[in-house]
Amino acid sequence: MMEARLYTRRGCGLCDEAEELLADRLPTLELVDVDADPVWTRLYGLRVPVLTFDGRVVCEGRFSEAAVAALWNH
Repeated sequence: MMEARLYTRRGCGLCDEAEELLADRLPTLELVDVDADPVWTRLYGLRVPVLTFDGRVVCEGRFSEAAVAALWNH
């Protein structure tokens, strides 16, 4: 099974929207606060939300329903 992570930060409206879009599709989604680790802040801080599968970025910024659906159609 793929490891799915959503890099987010508190108070981020786009992060909340992405989490809501992904909740049904990825019930085991790990939420990672980019402000909890300087490495995550450097890598993803200005790009949140960022969705990764097994460490590979698959979606970032504003997530659309179509973009999220496309992840499962490949």
